Amino acid sequence: MTRWRRSPLLTLTFSRDRPRDAGHGQAARFASLILPHLDSAWRYARFLCRDDGAAEDIVQDAFERALKAIDQCRGDPRAWLFAILRNCHHDWARAHARVTSTGSDDELAELAAPDDQHKLAEMADLRQMIEALPEPFREALVLRELEELPYRDIAAVTGAPIGTVMSRLARARQMLSVLLRDGDTPDRKRGEA
Repeated sequence: MTRWRRSPLLTLTFSRDRPRDAGHGQAARFASLILPHLDSAWRYARFLCRDDGAAEDIVQDAFERALKAIDQCRGDPRAWLFAILRNCHHDWARAHARVTSTGSDDELAELAAPDDQHKLAEMADLRQMIEALPEPFREALVLRELEELPYRDIAAVTGAPIGTVMSRLARARQMLSVLLRDGDTPDRKRGEA
């Protein structure tokens, strides 16, 4: 999978109104607990919304909210951040009726060496197949297989019982297996009909 390059547009702002002592402690805690998960947060947001630019906006919003609420962070910081990010995604989805994907895979393929172009095409196909899954199943699959979160953390992020998480994950794997076996996404099949 393609590693995200941090955008200069994705910057975190610290309030100047805060007293220096309180802000410094919060900023240090935020930097040590949350910032290491920036790439994972973007990857998760990218799979949720299927749009690179929107993923940056969602991550920006999530990190701003996380900074403001860093004192409430308990347990696994990544799961806590992903729960905030998921809420930001839902807010974004309500504000935007339809999201379209960008041509970033094509741009990467043009920059890749000829030997790597086949691998990039396979990764793009796999990403498209994952993105074709309905959101609850896609989300469970991404959190477990790509982000390697334990079931209890996925349950905390999604607000679903562990049994539901396990069921969604099993169904997502089954759906992905069918897509991989058929070598096609539902979108491509509809276009051919």
